[in-house]
Amino acid sequence: MWGGRFEGGPAAVMREINASIPFDKRMWRQDIRGSLAHVEMLRDTGIIAEEDCVAIADGLIQVARDYETNGVPDDLALEDIHMLTEARLAATIGPAAGRLHTARSRNDQVATDFRLWVRDAIDEADAALAAFGAALLDRAGEHAASVMPGFTHLQVAQPVTLGHHLMAYHEMIARDRSRFADARARLNECPLGSAALAGTGFPIDRESTARALGFDRPTRNSLDAVSDRDFALDYLQAASQCALHLSRLAEEFVLWASQPFGFVRLSDQWSTGSSIMPQKRNPDAAELVRGHAGRITGCLVALLVTMKGLPLAYSKDMQDDKPPVFETHDLLALSLAAMTGMVTSASFDTARMRSVAQAGYSTATDLADWLVRVGGVPFREAHHVTGRVVKLAEERGCRLDELPLDALQDVDGRIDGRVFDVLSVDASVASRTSFGGTAPANVSAAVRAARGERP
Repeated sequence: MWGGRFEGGPAAVMREINASIPFDKRMWRQDIRGSLAHVEMLRDTGIIAEEDCVAIADGLIQVARDYETNGVPDDLALEDIHMLTEARLAATIGPAAGRLHTARSRNDQVATDFRLWVRDAIDEADAALAAFGAALLDRAGEHAASVMPGFTHLQVAQPVTLGHHLMAYHEMIARDRSRFADARARLNECPLGSAALAGTGFPIDRESTARALGFDRPTRNSLDAVSDRDFALDYLQAASQCALHLSRLAEEFVLWASQPFGFVRLSDQWSTGSSIMPQKRNPDAAELVRGHAGRITGCLVALLVTMKGLPLAYSKDMQDDKPPVFETHDLLALSLAAMTGMVTSASFDTARMRSVAQAGYSTATDLADWLVRVGGVPFREAHHVTGRVVKLAEERGCRLDELPLDALQDVDGRIDGRVFDVLSVDASVASRTSFGGTAPANVSAAVRAARGERP
């Protein structure tokens, strides 16, 4: 490939450290696709002869079939997927294969292949997120009125519904999809034709190759085009944020599946046992999703650090751009599939959830609001009165709605019998009708809206 400049071959270690074929062979489909678009442009512009173009295109299709059938070998001597494909093409059609690399460099070739690969990865992530979002919607609709404790500081705060809780994650997933969509829109410019760094003197048609590969337009600056990896960082940042959201739900499943909570039972499909304790049902799938979030974030940091000090244009450090992206793709796909499966198959103990919501004085704020709304009490004073009522309930070992009226009036004479309309957990959630609130009617409406259904 570049032996004309050197008398001796590379050292064995140099050959190994220099080669990227063990990981960049994953881009063989994108490499074939980019080469087919390039040779079609070379034919249309008359840069190389028709017969050579036909031979090259036919040969590339044969090489692709071979890769599909037999896989891509790790030939370290050929360094990367680009040179391996060119060598396979030469073995298939002869010297005409050498014309394929006219008016391009491996720098713009890999930038194009990698953009195509990341674009495909974004489309895969979006499809998986859509499936996960649908699973959340199904369970949220099923539990629109199922009361559970809402937490702050992991302390029982106010009653909410399980449907409302799950819809919070649907909101996160919707934002994740929008971040991936934004990343896709930004990356959708074609570097092909930028050559090594300065463009080319051949009369190429960059608009035609961009269209053929589904890009919106060619990149505007050849230096930037071959050295830019913002698109990979955008993908990693969107994936990291998504993994963070998955990890939060995974953590809640880990907590909820524990005996002290007892809110959920994960199906056998998503649980494991213990080698020594036969009673155990471990939420290992959720724990692994939680762990994957750390690895995905690490991949983002790895590429950020790799790119932070590179001068224009291409540097060999950038060969290490692909492993963190490939690892993230695989981990995110596993995490999304696992979380979708867990949400779909989980059995929620709504009776246990209701019991905990009732036991934690979670309607205390409803009492304070009632004092403000009905009794005309300033909120800070109402807050103080309610604190005294909670203390009384603690001393008597009962719920707020189980306190007799005379006991409540001993705390504050402005309390009357109407207060019992707001002290139950059902009354509390039903009253939260403000936009975005947890009232069952709100949750059902939010599910319908997310599905695109009419009210």
